[in-house]
Amino acid sequence: MALLEIRDLHAGYGRMEILKGVTLTVEPGQIASIIGPNGAGKSTVFKTIVGLLPARQGRVSFNGEDVTNRTPGDLLHRGLAYVPQGRNVFPLMTVEENLLLGAYIRKWSDELRRELERVYEVFPVLRERRRARAGELSGGQQQMLEMGRALLLRPKLVLLDEPTLGLAPLVFKEIFRIIKDLRQHGQTILMVEQNAAQALGISDYAYVLELGQNRYEGPGRTILEDPRVRRLYLGG
Repeated sequence: MALLEIRDLHAGYGRMEILKGVTLTVEPGQIASIIGPNGAGKSTVFKTIVGLLPARQGRVSFNGEDVTNRTPGDLLHRGLAYVPQGRNVFPLMTVEENLLLGAYIRKWSDELRRELERVYEVFPVLRERRRARAGELSGGQQQMLEMGRALLLRPKLVLLDEPTLGLAPLVFKEIFRIIKDLRQHGQTILMVEQNAAQALGISDYAYVLELGQNRYEGPGRTILEDPRVRRLYLGG
C-alpha cells in the first residue's frame, strides 16, 4: 500500500488555479522528488497535502486514509512532517530547545532522550552547538536543525520543500548525503528541490511538473538521463 497517494489534485489562490490535476504516489521507504520550472506548482502541492491550502478537487490519501483538507495539526499527529522552504527556526532559543519543540506532541521520556541522541548522531554539528542560539547557526546548520526537529516527531513521511535553497554547493552536498542516510534507516521522504540533477540522482522515483500538471515521471535515474528532461529542465 502506498504511504502517500494523490489523485487529480486541484488547488490555487483566489481565482487562480495552480494545480490542475496532479497525481503522484510515494511508497514506504522511498526518496521521491518533484522537480519543474518556477511556477509549476511544486510548493503548492506540499501546502495542499498538509492542509495549508484547500484542495478544490481530488483526493489526498495518507497511510491508507483519506486526509483531504485535514488540518496541519491532525496530519502531524498522523505522522506527516513538513519542513517548509527557507529557514524557520526560533533564533533566540538554543539548538536543543528548538529540537525539543519538534517533539511538543510527545511527553519527555527515555525513548525521546534516545531519539534526541540519534538526531545528534545524524547531525553531529547540532550536538557541538546544542547550547548556541539557533540564530547564530549558518544557513546549512539551520536546515539540519529543521530536519532534526522534524525527525523527533517520529514521522512516517517527511516533506522537504527546497532543503538546499540558498546553500553553498559543499553544504547542499552534505544535505543530500544526510537525506540518503535517512532513507537507509527507513525514513520515507518526498522533496521539492531546485538542484534538480542532484535530487534526481538520489531519488527512487521522481515527478516533473509543468504548469500545475504532470509532465514526466519515472525512476530518478531514468528521469535524469531522459534527453527531453535534460533539455527542458536541466540546462541541456
